Amino acid sequence: MQTRVTDLLGIDKPIVQAPMGWIARAQLASAVSNAGGLGIIETSSGLLDEVSLEMTKMHDLTDRPWGVNIAQMFLRQDPAEVIDLVAGHGVRFVTTSAGDPTKLTAPLHDAGITVFHVVPSLRGALKAIGAGVDGLVVEGNEGGGFKAPQGASLMVLLPLIAEHCDVPLIAAGGICDGISMAAALVLGADGVQMGTRMVSAAESPIHDNWKQLILDSGEGDTLMLNQQSAPAFRALRTPATEAMFRGERPAVLQIDAVLDLYFGGNLDAAFALGGQVAGRIHSVEPVADILDSTIRDCAARLNQVRR
Repeated sequence: MQTRVTDLLGIDKPIVQAPMGWIARAQLASAVSNAGGLGIIETSSGLLDEVSLEMTKMHDLTDRPWGVNIAQMFLRQDPAEVIDLVAGHGVRFVTTSAGDPTKLTAPLHDAGITVFHVVPSLRGALKAIGAGVDGLVVEGNEGGGFKAPQGASLMVLLPLIAEHCDVPLIAAGGICDGISMAAALVLGADGVQMGTRMVSAAESPIHDNWKQLILDSGEGDTLMLNQQSAPAFRALRTPATEAMFRGERPAVLQIDAVLDLYFGGNLDAAFALGGQVAGRIHSVEPVADILDSTIRDCAARLNQVRR
């Protein structure tokens, strides 16, 4: 499947894996790249020494293109240091998020790196275009993870931005299979990003309890937490997140608690981020199978639409 995204990034399938903290590391990202998509290494954990090791692993695990996300809000280091680190590992594609695109786009371009910025609104998209980005990740509010406190669904946001911005667009939020990918392409996207679907993949490093929670969740089993201040975040419904939603428990990131959830499987320790699309995910599958079936079913659905 050839689109502006595949042409620009040198990949076979216009499917990008979301840059989830502690999850988007070499084990998962290399599987996505080897399957023909684009794996992404995260920096939102803020642990650049660990992230650097993950980038080194990528060179051993794949010879296909891969990228890095720079989440500005969560950086503990000078941005120039992060750019030097990324460029030093030979990375040629970066998504920037959770910050001002005018601060990183030019220095990333100077390092020979293609830049897409993650946007939750038309206003943010136009600002990123003004900063000179090469493309946009258009993120609907139904997706999991960190969000603007108020936002629009991908169904509203994607065609709006496509109407005003003539750059390659990657759709994020609610994408888990070929049908949802086909819908995104019809709405103006050149590719898609998968988050919750990749969290549930066989190669995802998180504990099986989290994966099972995704499989058990319905389409209404997410909660938008911390809505009164940025960033808000969408998490799967558990007794812990329900208590956070009611204000009976602080919705804060404590690293020990996060790691206890992510890798210890303690669903009461913190919040398991996830999107509404969890209601459409019913099995743990290898990344290669997810990408292959997505492309096959997307093409089939688009052919039906053409008829």
